[in-house]
Amino acid sequence: MHGTVIVITGASGGIGAALAELAAARGATVVLVARRGDALAAVAERCGAGAFPITADVTRREEVRRVVETTLGRFGQVDVWVNNVGQGITRPPSKLTDADVEQMMRVNVYSALYGMQETLPHFKSRGGGHVINVSSMLGRIPFAVMRSAYNGAKHYLNALTANFRSEVQETHPGIQFSLVSPGVVYTDFGRNAAHGGPDSRDLPNGQSAADVAAVIADLIESRRPDVYTRAGSRDRVVGYYASVGEDP
Repeated sequence: MHGTVIVITGASGGIGAALAELAAARGATVVLVARRGDALAAVAERCGAGAFPITADVTRREEVRRVVETTLGRFGQVDVWVNNVGQGITRPPSKLTDADVEQMMRVNVYSALYGMQETLPHFKSRGGGHVINVSSMLGRIPFAVMRSAYNGAKHYLNALTANFRSEVQETHPGIQFSLVSPGVVYTDFGRNAAHGGPDSRDLPNGQSAADVAAVIADLIESRRPDVYTRAGSRDRVVGYYASVGEDP
């Protein structure tokens, strides 16, 4: 990973911060992107000299473009772009408003779409590059009813990632689009959900942000198209769809 330039969105805390620290420790140059400048600066300090923070709102296309241009201006390249921004919601589907759905799409889908589209010309010019989209097990199995629109947004992100991969690799096989599907992670995700909700740290069967970051760091090396962060998750997904397809 030494010498690799990695852009990480949502890097001011949780998975993004943990990945930044791990990647920096492995010799990567990490460009840290988030809206909270103070928190971002603290993460950059922990990462050391290999970190470069950029305060930006990646739900806005022009801000994502600015991050790409700033990174290229300083380092001359982007090797890996990690779309890690996300927000949950606590509202059942029967109570969803237009604003709820729009917010979930903007944070969880548009931010990743902009990242993929704005880095693509650079990746094509180099003939290589790697986009990593952090999704969720709820994008595989929509078992948390209270997360409703978040579940849908992550399903959308999964499909978009696969479609980008298919389109781009027809002409540029050196460009990879990978999907990561964590389950419960012990971060501020639950506390920051729209309309409030339970703290993720109080939920069972979770894992730490550092554990998820280690999976993503390994993915940067392996460039696999699709990974889960816990053993047995793939079997759980396969079992779910097998069960819903059974005859009554």
